[in-house]
Amino acid sequence: MGVRGLQGFVGSACPHTRTAVNFKELAELHRNQHPGCAPTVVVDAMCCLRYWYTPESWVCGGQWREYFAALRDFVKAFTTVGIKLVFFFDGMVEQGKRAVWVRRRLKNNQEIARIFHYIKSHREQPGRNMFFLPSGLAIFTRFALKTLGQETLCSLQEADYEVASYGLQHNCLGILGEDTDYLIYDTCPYFSISELCLDSLDTVMLCREKLCESLELSLADLPLLACLLGNDTVPEGLFESFRFQCLSSYTSARKNSDKRGNVILAVADHISKVLRLHQGEKKLEEMLPLGQNKALFYKGVASYLLPGQTSPWIFQKPIGITTLGKQIVSVSTDPEFKPESLVCTHPESKEETPVCTHPETEQEDPMNVEPEMKQQVTMVSDTEILKVARAQHVQAESYLVYGVMTSGEIECSNTLEDALDQALPSQAFVYRPMRQRVYSLLLGAGGGGASGGPVVREWFVHSGNPLRHPDLVRPLPMNVPGCWPGWCVSRHSSACARKEPLQSTDMMLEHVEPRAVQLDSLLVRDLSMLVLVNSACGFPWSSSDFMPWNVFDGKLFHEKYLQSDRGYTAEVLVEQDRSRLTRFHDLKSIVCKACVREDRHIVSRQHWRPHHSGRWERQGSGSHRTNSGHSRSGRRQHWRDQGPGSRQCEPGWWRRHSPSSGHPDEKGKQQPISLSP
Repeated sequence: MGVRGLQGFVGSACPHTRTAVNFKELAELHRNQHPGCAPTVVVDAMCCLRYWYTPESWVCGGQWREYFAALRDFVKAFTTVGIKLVFFFDGMVEQGKRAVWVRRRLKNNQEIARIFHYIKSHREQPGRNMFFLPSGLAIFTRFALKTLGQETLCSLQEADYEVASYGLQHNCLGILGEDTDYLIYDTCPYFSISELCLDSLDTVMLCREKLCESLELSLADLPLLACLLGNDTVPEGLFESFRFQCLSSYTSARKNSDKRGNVILAVADHISKVLRLHQGEKKLEEMLPLGQNKALFYKGVASYLLPGQTSPWIFQKPIGITTLGKQIVSVSTDPEFKPESLVCTHPESKEETPVCTHPETEQEDPMNVEPEMKQQVTMVSDTEILKVARAQHVQAESYLVYGVMTSGEIECSNTLEDALDQALPSQAFVYRPMRQRVYSLLLGAGGGGASGGPVVREWFVHSGNPLRHPDLVRPLPMNVPGCWPGWCVSRHSSACARKEPLQSTDMMLEHVEPRAVQLDSLLVRDLSMLVLVNSACGFPWSSSDFMPWNVFDGKLFHEKYLQSDRGYTAEVLVEQDRSRLTRFHDLKSIVCKACVREDRHIVSRQHWRPHHSGRWERQGSGSHRTNSGHSRSGRRQHWRDQGPGSRQCEPGWWRRHSPSSGHPDEKGKQQPISLSP
């Protein structure tokens, strides 16, 4: 995230760029300088998630009530001193940054594998040094902040550009986050979330002006420096040999800088003493070894230009950059084209037009999104529907719907799933039929067969998926009279959310069970799928009905799993509550009937015999399983052998290759599903 090596460089070689500040004092100063204008901090929420999540337990699916309370305290600390907060979340992954997204997801897979190895070895949660965000945290944080009355926005691409743009256009007090890209943007001041002390509102401001002073650069040079060092647009390895040449000829290496720090100094020195000599006379491709990467490099430099800003380094604008909500940059091959004519604009800006064009190009109304929608190839052609979906997306009211309707491409990040557990399916497969029905609702089911109808590209992380290509998933037709989907959503709160935060904090687990950890995450992902269903159906249910702080507590769920594994009866598990016991048996009946329809045999994982009040004791050891015959649809492929990539997933595909149908034994038959009583 951000500019490669810049974070460490600022901390070690340029400590004077870091200034201790206090938000309360800054707010007072802002009010004095701008009477009638509330001091506003724009927050890059994705950077802040790991700092907001303060509950001790994280591996069991999340302590959501504690987390909600922590968010409430965070908001209160700022609003008490009169500071307004505006939160931005990543809404979509830009195509040019998909490779970076994939690389991070694969790295996360390795971290998750280490977490499960630790749990199996120690039967406890790893330390904070192995901390991993609970599944669905980003999704539900949006709704938590909206519940707390905060302005919450979802970007139309990665959020950093829109955060920087918002901060500049609205004269904000500053940006709160943890991304060195904010040192590159010429925008309002940048404050560190990692240095924030919530009690005092003290933090550290990272000053881009002082960074420029140290590097002998101007603010307009920083985008060029960022691209030469490597960022999320320009891969770090692209200019490795160029940086080595700069370092070889650099004679002022600092003793207090490591090799990477001296590379930054050397590249900055080359910009200030070599490239600047020919600025305005030669194009960048004449001074730098851009080669076939010229368009990508120009795109990287232009990506830092906010509405109304220009770059003295750009002679030719990059090819074919068109994104909703961001500057739209076209090509100029005109030899008379001058750098000052490059004015990047933004759809939300009232001062500029939403397109970077030549003077003869027709300008568009910045507040009218229809032309943009017509230019973009979308899955849904009705512009009125797209406008509504776009508004709901930007206001962080919906989930995944806008991506399905526009690009037909969605993604889901890592989930705490054990790659070595062959019995449990990944949430990517478990909830695919639900998503397929949503696609049918939004896009139509198509003409049937492998070649007909729309296809949604799913980038869902699961074990064995190298993410080289998206899964191509077709809608699953719904046999429902009329046009309204027959979703079944319980509006009753779960029995696993009745403990107050203090009680849950004090709860001590006997040990941590890896299978329960994955089930924790599976359940939370289920709640996120309900958000998707609700969004696609036009919000027929109150979103509070499936917010995790209202229906789920990770430690409590884990404790109930362990009790069930030890043989506690259903009556004891629901603490003798008759209404919960009735609901439990109703749900169990639904599950059993569904398994019968699918020819999936359910047996108890253990034989039990009565022992004492509410408790059952084991007879013998080991699991008792019997083999079932083949299903109606023949021998089923195990879910982990389904394979990722570009295969087309037709209607009914998942049903034929059900990951939850157990796994084959040595004779090729299906083993039945095993449930604790």
